[in-house]
Amino acid sequence: MAKSAQAPTISIDITEADRRKIATGLSHLLADTYTLYLTTHNFHWNVTGPMFTSLHTMFMTQYTELWNAVDPIAERIRSLGHAAPGSYAQFGKLSSLKDAPATPPKAMDMVRILVTGHEAVARTARGVFPLADKANDEPTADLLTQRLTVHEQTAWMLRSLLE
Repeated sequence: MAKSAQAPTISIDITEADRRKIATGLSHLLADTYTLYLTTHNFHWNVTGPMFTSLHTMFMTQYTELWNAVDPIAERIRSLGHAAPGSYAQFGKLSSLKDAPATPPKAMDMVRILVTGHEAVARTARGVFPLADKANDEPTADLLTQRLTVHEQTAWMLRSLLE
């Protein structure tokens, strides 16, 4: 009779309870990041007006950066021994961001929405940081620090367009 396969134990000096809490927080970050990616890509497609070229190009740079951030967040969740969310339904439940408006807003309203989105993602990342810090989870802390830098800087640059 064949032995049933048993999942190997994870032994990285982070308790299962801490890994679960961190993975849950990262799942929210993943959902926020993906939602912001979709909104930014939507705005790239639908921006109009006198700033079309500069905003179209800037939004492309921003959605590309967000797209490249999704995989490391999901892979960190997997490294902690948990499944990464990956459906629109899951992201809708986990994200703190609103979905993109059904009707494309004016260009500067797009910028305002993206400022709000980047600030929200920064708050989500910052909320996970104490969990990673308490568990001495340096890889997650490093990932969060990188994400905070990107989102806070992007929010600042977008806010500068509104002055």
